[in-house]
Amino acid sequence: MKDVVLLEKSELTAGSTWHAVRKTPQNCLTTYFHPGINLKKIHYYSIKLYEKLEEETGQAVGFHQPGSIRIATTPVRVDEFKYQMTRTGWHATEQYIIEPEKIQEMFPLLNMNKILAGLYNPGDGHIDPYSLTMALAAGARKYGALLKYPALVTSLKPRSDGTWDVETPQGSVRANRIVNAAGFWAREVGKMIGLEHPLIPVQHQYVVTSSIPEVKALKRELPVLRDLEGSFYLRQERDGLLFGPYESQEKMKVQDTWVTNGVPPGFGKELFESDLDRIMEHIEIAMEMVPVLKKADIINVVNGPITYSPDILPMVGPHQGVRNYWVAVGFGYGIIHAGGVGKYLSDWILHGEPPFDLIELDPNRYGKWTTTQYTEAKARESYGFNNIVGYPKEERFAGRPTQRVSGLYKTLESKCSMGFHAGWEQPHWFYKPGQDTGYRPSFRRTNWFEPVGSEYKQVMQRVGVIDLSPFGKFNIKGQDSIRLLDHLFANVIPKVGFTNISHMLTPKGRVYAELTVSHQSPGEFLLVTGSGSELHDLRWIEEEAVRGRYDVEIKNVTDEFGVLGVAGPHARKVLQKLTSEDLSDDAFKFLQTKSLKFSNIPVTAIRISYTGELGWELYHRREDSAALYDVIMNAGQEEGIDNFGTYAMNALRLEKAFRAWGSEMNCDTNPLEAGLEYFVKLNKPADFIGKEALKQIRAKGLTRRLVCLTLATDDVDPEGNESVWWNGKVVGNTTSGSYSYSIQKSLAFAYVPIELSQVGQQVEVELLGRNYPATIIQEPLVLTEQTRNQLQKNGGKDKM
Repeated sequence: MKDVVLLEKSELTAGSTWHAVRKTPQNCLTTYFHPGINLKKIHYYSIKLYEKLEEETGQAVGFHQPGSIRIATTPVRVDEFKYQMTRTGWHATEQYIIEPEKIQEMFPLLNMNKILAGLYNPGDGHIDPYSLTMALAAGARKYGALLKYPALVTSLKPRSDGTWDVETPQGSVRANRIVNAAGFWAREVGKMIGLEHPLIPVQHQYVVTSSIPEVKALKRELPVLRDLEGSFYLRQERDGLLFGPYESQEKMKVQDTWVTNGVPPGFGKELFESDLDRIMEHIEIAMEMVPVLKKADIINVVNGPITYSPDILPMVGPHQGVRNYWVAVGFGYGIIHAGGVGKYLSDWILHGEPPFDLIELDPNRYGKWTTTQYTEAKARESYGFNNIVGYPKEERFAGRPTQRVSGLYKTLESKCSMGFHAGWEQPHWFYKPGQDTGYRPSFRRTNWFEPVGSEYKQVMQRVGVIDLSPFGKFNIKGQDSIRLLDHLFANVIPKVGFTNISHMLTPKGRVYAELTVSHQSPGEFLLVTGSGSELHDLRWIEEEAVRGRYDVEIKNVTDEFGVLGVAGPHARKVLQKLTSEDLSDDAFKFLQTKSLKFSNIPVTAIRISYTGELGWELYHRREDSAALYDVIMNAGQEEGIDNFGTYAMNALRLEKAFRAWGSEMNCDTNPLEAGLEYFVKLNKPADFIGKEALKQIRAKGLTRRLVCLTLATDDVDPEGNESVWWNGKVVGNTTSGSYSYSIQKSLAFAYVPIELSQVGQQVEVELLGRNYPATIIQEPLVLTEQTRNQLQKNGGKDKM
């Protein structure tokens, strides 16, 4: 694609990049490391691109690659390093845990008194942002792009055909699509079309020293050092050192006037006044860790803006609700993300689908609930927590709750540990009197382990209630509704009054989304997706409806409706007390949907449960949630009804071998290798998206397959994204995991090579630095209630 134009308001490297350029770079650190999974690919591509840029463009980029070491000074930090090692083992990135002796050899200026271990990434380092920008610009021009500056965009006007008129003082540009990559001006650009991007500038300081004799005497460049407990990074800058801290959220400074009044029009290469008092605590810690700092002179203190999103991750991709408007904004670490994100966006634009799963950067993870107050609170927290221990199942509490609470929030908040899901508060697990109620994150089993086991038994033996209100919910109707859904989904359209599980695939046959589709009345459907996929899925549906000119009405009703799940062997008995509608197995079949009333409260009931047990999901007006919950709990007293949360539901669904979107399936997987053949109807007449690609995948044959594993562990359970080993090599990765309370072993899904996917195959799963024996089992571990009933009806107790 050659007809690409960059409109730059002033000149290249103005803005946050200038903060990095200013004589001595700051956020020009480059690292292969990322605690997440998908962003490792972005980091990897950026570094590999920067390594060859000079050769490709003829422009020097000033790239230093002395490696980097993260320092562990506490046992829990060593656990974190082990946790990160298993998450890196199945990626291309080089990463090692190194002993104190090796650390001292590589960084001889360190005080080794407290150091227990290091996490070492060869190839990490730092780059000159100005030179990098100019090399990228030269490469872009070489291949046909047009760079215009100064060219201030004054307005964006969408046209009825989906194109845009982009206006500047020099004239107007007609564009097929626009990408907002405006740095800390991104909010202003968004406002031109009525969008409030949740971005906020924070001040970040770094300090540069004069020449230090001990540094000057070194024969090779020091690796970049990150002291995680001290919350600072430090690297060699010529013959001195450069040091940058992340203050606590109480001490750090947000440039909130820019949010209320906008970025000053002429701001570009200015900096803020330095404030050493704010970072003095970190300077003292750094002096203790690297004693030569004590006698070094500070020659420069730089304080400039960095743009933060609420969760510190950038927002990348097409934006829901606005045609052909894309964003690449909110980069707290712009240099290391730049190369990979540029490639990621280009591939998506050219090929019509993301090249790999990067859901955590989806701009549509935020919504109307993301207020300015929330954004500021989260940005403070994210900055202050920059170097805290990254636990599994981590929760962060600033800015919560948002306006997006279910009707049960006040009823349940004192009884459970809540998790944050797309603005909603949802119970993770419930506690009883006398139990430890605090948030106790850990790499091992912690205070929720026993309570979740009780909730598991509650659902398996009696009846439980769960708040599922965060589900994304869409109504679709119109004369082309069936034709649209038949094109979107790989499954057939359910008959009126029934529900099925359906998948939207990409053109290359990968799993873009999983939803339940309920045919409520002729041509009228309720679509339900996970909380984190709400606007991600809605955007895809809306774009296909416009592209195909389908005559449909699509309405997002997520915030209008609450959902309660009722599951367990006594679920029918409890609910039958509340309605005259016959809930028997013959009258209300599995996957059937009906509109009825429970104690005079209108409900759309679907006989389905992610627990795999007898159950219903009850969709109702959000304002009726508390009343509906109360009548159900009162009706179930005799049956011993109680609450359960999402942790117990995860354990239950894993035992039933139910896949989860975002774990077992996503834009990195096709439905055949994920074991979703039952839901994919290649022989249906409709030419659904991805159909031809899937036929080719099937004809070519699979190279890997999703399997179910049991593990004999001690006090640690798989979470997902751990390395799977066989014969001394990493051969795959887990996708999700839990403790199985039925067999009292760990359970996990994992992708392994097809030749290692047979039942009974022995492999190993790496958890906290140790490889645990694992066995591939016949799935499911526990039969669903529906299957158990069918076998009993067919006289198949022996089969059961």
